[in-house]
Amino acid sequence: MADPMYRVIADTLRQEIESGEPAPGSQLPTEPELTERFNASRNTVRDAVKSLVAVGLVVTRPGQGTYVTERIDPFVTTLSADAESGFGGGEETSYLSEVSRADREPATSTLRVEIQAATDDIAARLSVDPGTQLISRHQQRFINNTPWSLQTSFYPMGFVTRGATRLVSAEDLPMGAVQSIQETLALKQTGYRDWITVRAPDVNETAFFRIPGDGRVPVYEIFRTAFDQNLKPMRLTVTVFPADRNQFILEVGSVPAPEYEPPSQ
Repeated sequence: MADPMYRVIADTLRQEIESGEPAPGSQLPTEPELTERFNASRNTVRDAVKSLVAVGLVVTRPGQGTYVTERIDPFVTTLSADAESGFGGGEETSYLSEVSRADREPATSTLRVEIQAATDDIAARLSVDPGTQLISRHQQRFINNTPWSLQTSFYPMGFVTRGATRLVSAEDLPMGAVQSIQETLALKQTGYRDWITVRAPDVNETAFFRIPGDGRVPVYEIFRTAFDQNLKPMRLTVTVFPADRNQFILEVGSVPAPEYEPPSQ
């Protein structure tokens, strides 16, 4: 018994994709083009494309078309604190240096600084009242020009009124925000807690990371609450990582460096 036409079309396109033509990231021919090429109905072509979407070979972007899934080499972030600096991977200058050490090119968007009222969740993590005025510092981050993560750090507005005025400056701080706070307010970060959740991406994340909006590619959301020498929360950093291009390491005690490479997605 012959295979259904949609399966014949799907198998043909799959073989072409696996051979490299069309290339990863490129657009699949449009429905009318595929309809004409295979002399098939539009519904048959749609069923073929849906089967390719289901196995992750292509992704459909509303209003743009269907694209061959990019093969992404995952990046591994070490969440554990560095023994000397006390800072964990994935934020501020540690992100830039960690990516550079892996022979990849890090980049960040222009910093966006806003004054926001603390939501219930953020207020609880910072031990402040809901509605408390906070400074948020937000950046989009890239590795080799691929959107890699979204990061927002929240600081109490009281830090600014007490002298840490550079927090409201929409520019990267050469020494980092934490070091700037230490120098101006004598508040030293002595530890942090990472709270990791997994969820479906929202509309903005779907567009930025160029991932399906159906939750097939979830995102990690890491809430890092940093504490000062008085064990009081001094900042909250929220980072969103898509699961198709990120892996994490958490090390405890004295361990050797990993001797393996993460598998490609």
